[in-house]
Amino acid sequence: MSLEPNVDPVGADLDAPAQTPPSPDKGMFGIRGTGDVSGFGGLVRRRPAVADSPRPFGGYFDEIYDALEEAYAGFADAIEKVVVDRGELTLHILPEKIAEVCRIMRDDDSLRFELCSSVDGVDYLGSDPRRLHVTYQLTSMTYRRRVRLEVAVAEGGSVPSVTSVYPTADWQERETYDMFGVVFEGHPNLTRILMPDDWDGHPQRKDYPLGGVPVEYKGAEIPPPDQRRVYQ
Repeated sequence: MSLEPNVDPVGADLDAPAQTPPSPDKGMFGIRGTGDVSGFGGLVRRRPAVADSPRPFGGYFDEIYDALEEAYAGFADAIEKVVVDRGELTLHILPEKIAEVCRIMRDDDSLRFELCSSVDGVDYLGSDPRRLHVTYQLTSMTYRRRVRLEVAVAEGGSVPSVTSVYPTADWQERETYDMFGVVFEGHPNLTRILMPDDWDGHPQRKDYPLGGVPVEYKGAEIPPPDQRRVYQ
């Protein structure tokens, strides 16, 4: 028998339903019932646009498109589609043409995209046989403009390296290879950059297993996500 007095907490709502005890289904951002303890499982992701955007694109986007079409003789065969979404221009390029397009984007006086600020991978598992996408963020410091180039390849596919055009892409292509398994043909030293050389698989693919990972410290192991600490 408890000897503690039956005192209600200060400010408690006596008519409110009883609070349920914490459970592993509660995430960090108020998301409940997803089984995802990170909290991101309840966030809604907008699907990427799949169709060509109509012209005019708006802003300086039409100028970029027209300048590239004029400067690049193989424009019609290299451009798969053009998408304007969230105020950004994305040119979808055939994988085998990406290095050629990058060189024109850098060298043509009407374009002058001198900087490749990042090369990233994306895995659209289940939506397309060419599930692995590589995106290139280009910046024109001359005209203060930005554009994104994007290529799509199937699992086990490859694309030409753009390191001869943009040296900054060296380690970025290595990371994309390491995490997604996209091979960059002509890269000067395409080896893993984050994972050990003998690591099996590519951790940022959507079908990569999320089970426990052994680590090299006193036999410790990182448990699967559903067994980690629950953030209340």
